[in-house]
Amino acid sequence: MRKRLFWIALCGLVMAGCNKPSKVEQYRAEKHERDSVSLTEQQRSLVYYEAQLDSLLPVSDSLIMLFKYEKNDKYQDHGNYVQSLPSGLRILVRDDGKELLLYRNGKRQAYPDNVLKGREQEAVERAQHLQIVIRDIKELEKRITRTSLEIQKYEKRLQQAAE
Repeated sequence: MRKRLFWIALCGLVMAGCNKPSKVEQYRAEKHERDSVSLTEQQRSLVYYEAQLDSLLPVSDSLIMLFKYEKNDKYQDHGNYVQSLPSGLRILVRDDGKELLLYRNGKRQAYPDNVLKGREQEAVERAQHLQIVIRDIKELEKRITRTSLEIQKYEKRLQQAAE
């Protein structure tokens, strides 16, 4: 009788254990949930970055209209947005936003060491604004690319888990 009760109890425990998910199944379910949450976060980030980019592009376009673009494809990797003033001041902003240069009558000027007058100061401030906008656009483009790649990665993982 004791042996029967023992076997019945043992079979009951084994049967009860069969209904529990294994550690591997739990891990897979948790990983699937993490990937789903990460995918949602990346999609929201992408929408946010694209909205920021869309708001910066008109600003960039309006500033770029005030400058002339110069680039010698044979010798330069990056071009310059240039604005020349009647006072002899020439302002250059690199198209990657990394540098702002001032020249007066062919000589490089240190900014803000030299004293600029009204229109010159306004032109330099516009150039600085353009430089910041260009840098922000480049950074947003990088973030959009990285986020798009992350989205593809999570979508692929979730698709593989579903199969």
